[in-house]
This record gives sequence, C-alpha cells and structure tokens, in this order.
Amino acid sequence: MDDEPTSLEQLDERRRTPQVVHERLRQAILNGEVEAGAPISQLKLSRELGISRGPLREALRMLEREGLVESEPNHRTRVVGFSVVDLEQLYAMRIALESLAITLSTPLSSDTELARASELVLAMEAAARREAYDHWLTPHREFHSILVAHSDRRLRSTIAQLSDHAERYRHFYTVRTPKGWLNGVAEHRLILDAVHQRDAGLAAERLARHYSSVVLGLMAVLEPERDPSAIRLAVRMAGCFRAAVQGGPG
Repeated sequence: MDDEPTSLEQLDERRRTPQVVHERLRQAILNGEVEAGAPISQLKLSRELGISRGPLREALRMLEREGLVESEPNHRTRVVGFSVVDLEQLYAMRIALESLAITLSTPLSSDTELARASELVLAMEAAARREAYDHWLTPHREFHSILVAHSDRRLRSTIAQLSDHAERYRHFYTVRTPKGWLNGVAEHRLILDAVHQRDAGLAAERLARHYSSVVLGLMAVLEPERDPSAIRLAVRMAGCFRAAVQGGPG
C-alpha cells in the first residue's frame, strides 16, 4: 500500500469514526482489496480515506485485536499474511461449531427457510458457471446462515465471525480453483438434502466434509506436505453428532 494506489474511496465526513474506518478496512482486507502481507502506510491511508490519523490508529488497533493486522518492530503495520496454521485452525473451529449448530437447527428449520435455501443454491450455481465471485458471496453467506438459524445467538455470532475471517482464504481458493465452484454447489445441495430429510447427523457430516474439501484444497496449494490432523479430528467429531442424535454412543 505504500507504492501502489488502492481503490479505497474517501469516507463521507459524517462517517469518519473509528468504527466506520475499521469496518471499511476490515472489508477491504477480507475481500482481498488489500492483499495479505501488504504493508500499511498510515499517512497514505489517511489521505486516501480523507480522515485524521487518530481514528485510523484506533481502527488499526481494532483490526490488530481481530488478528487481521500486525505491528512490526519498526512501528509500521502490515496485513497479516496467509498462514496454513491459521487456515487449519480456523476451519477446524468452523467444522466443530457449525456441525453442532446445524444439528441443533435442522429439526426446527421451516419449509419457508428450506425453500429459500434452495433458491440460494440456484443463485450460487449461476454465479459459479459465470465464475462471478461477487455474485456468489451473498447467497453463499445467506445459505450458511439459514443452516444454523435455530442455534443459540452466541453460537451464531461466533460462527459469523469465523466465516468472515475465512473470507480471505475462500477468495484465494475460488480464484485459483475455478472448477471447485461447481463441486461446491453439489456439496451445498447434498447438505440441504439432508436438512430436507430432517437428518441432522447426516447434515453435520456433509457440512464437515464440505469444509474439509475446501481447506484440503487450499493446503494442497499453500503447503502440500502438511498433515491436516486438526481437520481430520474435527471431521471425526462431526460424525459423532449423528450417533448422538440417534441415541447411540458418541
């Protein structure tokens, strides 16, 4: 960000609070507008956004607490780079928590919600065939929110935060593996079929396999020799939900 221009627009004067600046920078990092590992020049960024250094520093501190930027020894700030360790832990947590959430939600999902989820799968498929990531993102996010809609608010909030942090990795994956999009559509359809059947354990298993296919595809690009032990364990844990809801040992 020191040498190359960015597409960050100046903020309206009424929207120059640290919270607004934080959200604008957060989205720019998560959607790849600001690249992983990129240095951040506070002077240049304050000029681009049309803000003073105070709100910018506070926004950067908020991003650092989230783990999206890091301070360097020379007092400069950099967007946190891609990390296979972070990727694996992030998706292991997503598998564990969303498998629980979909298990809780599946028996309570309404016909209206499932009809909407079916529409969203069609929207994702249309975006996948055009390789239009921007049009994939919104229905994909809504689809996954429907799957966990009847779980606890705290659980849903944590899931949403993890999903946001996975966005950088998802964007990286879809750009480099375009054929994976249609595979993803098929996997979403299988998850939804299990929810339609009110088979909560099967829905959890299929969700876990879907996430594992994404993370293993990414790891094959970033660090193919790594043993994805945390992912394997999280998938096995997801399989226990089926036994639990059926009354068997788990």
